[in-house]
Amino acid sequence: MKIHIITIFPESFDSYIKTSILKKAIEEKKIEIIFYKLNNFSTTKTKRVDTKSYGWHGQIISRKPLSKAIEHIFNVVWKKLKVIYFSPSWDLLNQEKIEKYFSILDDEFIIICGHYEWIDQRIVDLYVDFSISIWEYVLTSWELASLVFIDSITRLIPWVLKEKSLEEESFSKKLNRKKEYPQYTKPEIFNWKKVPDILLSWNHKEIQKWKEDNLF
Repeated sequence: MKIHIITIFPESFDSYIKTSILKKAIEEKKIEIIFYKLNNFSTTKTKRVDTKSYGWHGQIISRKPLSKAIEHIFNVVWKKLKVIYFSPSWDLLNQEKIEKYFSILDDEFIIICGHYEWIDQRIVDLYVDFSISIWEYVLTSWELASLVFIDSITRLIPWVLKEKSLEEESFSKKLNRKKEYPQYTKPEIFNWKKVPDILLSWNHKEIQKWKEDNLF
C-alpha cells in the first residue's frame, strides 16, 4: 500500500511512523508513506498556503496550492488516485468502516491533511472521494486524524499482524462489533482481586461461553 500525504507539517508524523506496528510495516515494505509539504506548492513569496474565506469566517487553506499538489501527484504516478480528506465531516469512522475503506481503496491513494476547520469547498467537489471524521470535534490540524486512519488500516494488511489476533478483538465481526471481554494475566490474585476461576480451567467450551457473556 502506498499513501501520498499532503500536509503543512510532515515532521509531525516522525515519531509515530518510526515506532511499533507502522515502523515494522514500513520496514517490511507492506506500506510506503510519501509526504508532500503543501508550502512547496504555494504561489506566494512567503510560501503561505492559507487565506481569508469569504463571509468573514476566518482562515482556510487556499485552493491553488492544494490543487497544484494533487495534480502533481497525479502526474507523478501517471493516473488519478482516490483522495481522502479529514475534517469534522459526516462520515464518522468505526471499525466496520475502516474495513470497508480497506476493501474499496486501491493500493495507492492520497490523504489531504488540512489546517483549521475546512478547506476550499471546490477542492472537495473536484477532487475528494471520501470526507472522513474520526469523531465529532474539531482539530487545529488534521495530521492526528490521518494517523488514526493509517494505523487502523495498516493493521488489516495481510502479514502486518497475525491473522488470528485480528479475528477476536474489539469491534471485530466475530465479536458482533462489540467490545472485547476483560483480559487477565499473572498473578492470579492482585490486590485481593482474583482472576475468574473459569479462565484458570481447561474447559474451552466454558471459557468461550464466558467470553461471549462478558463482551462489553
